[in-house]
Amino acid sequence: MNIESRRTSQIMSVLVFLTTTLLISCSPSNGTPTSEPIISPLFAKGADIGWLTEMEAAGVKFYNSAGVQEECIQLLKSKGINSIRLRAWVNPKKGWNNTKDLIAKSIRAKRLGMRLMIDFHYSYDWADPGKQFIPEKWKALSYSGMKTALYDYTKGVMDTLKLNGITPEWVQVGNETNDGMMWEIGRASKSMSNFAGLVIAGYDAVKKVSPETLVIVHLANGHDNGLFRWMFDGLRSNGAKWDIIGMSLYPTWAPQGVDGWATVNANCLANMNDMVARYNTPVMVVEVGMPADQPEKSKAFLSDIISKTKSIANGNGLGVFYWEPQCYNKWQGYGLGAFDDSGKPSVAMDAFLE
Repeated sequence: MNIESRRTSQIMSVLVFLTTTLLISCSPSNGTPTSEPIISPLFAKGADIGWLTEMEAAGVKFYNSAGVQEECIQLLKSKGINSIRLRAWVNPKKGWNNTKDLIAKSIRAKRLGMRLMIDFHYSYDWADPGKQFIPEKWKALSYSGMKTALYDYTKGVMDTLKLNGITPEWVQVGNETNDGMMWEIGRASKSMSNFAGLVIAGYDAVKKVSPETLVIVHLANGHDNGLFRWMFDGLRSNGAKWDIIGMSLYPTWAPQGVDGWATVNANCLANMNDMVARYNTPVMVVEVGMPADQPEKSKAFLSDIISKTKSIANGNGLGVFYWEPQCYNKWQGYGLGAFDDSGKPSVAMDAFLE
């Protein structure tokens, strides 16, 4: 090979390397280009393990298929999980999921090479489509004061993560915000502009500390395209910013008339494709779950939704996260884990190895 041919070959090799390994630029939902947020080409196979330290404190143990006790995050990693999701609560009464607990779990995840998602509930307890409690110390604040408190709290948690050498790849501004958050002041059906302002405050706080972190706005009922269009049309018209649209998908809780998990998944795929086209925004399934006592059905469901999310054009389906898969024996009454009653991963977890 002559010098010129060798040089050409070297240049082509570099171009191929860059094409296949460099991170892809992402734009916020308002269409304004930015070089700061980046999206990894590695598909996220995730687990929300917010309960882990509380389970461990209660003496719960976890075991591999041979019955040997293992640390939970390492065990999940051996089942194909590469990403961890953790919730953040504002001054929770029992301490679990406060900033100290969040940091402890984040450090453990980082040490095992896990990617990290932080899910801000902006509540002292659970936030979901049926309840969005304002943190106790924020209840007397005006709307303007609440935006400031949300910004300061978000930035404070992000700063603390950074001091511990942790940079989350993703941050959720709110959890399952089907009708906004921090009710009633941030209820979207009463004031979409108020909810949008809270989202902006959270988005700006995250980017102030970590411009490369991707911000997610998350709704439940990923099969419900009408809900998602209503919310994201409203947020867009009120100037809100986000990098990823997140969704939950629980076939068990789908409305009557929906014919099983296959229909739920098909509707979710249609919704994800519409979100990408309508808002020029990548999507991610940040919560899924199926009955722990139906592991084969759960595996089929998981394999299918992972495949469907991967099928979205141009890599815009970024990942699938199982919510608290390590739960077993109806921990706290929750029956949608992916471990069997002996504390071992069920066959459902094998979907993440495919």
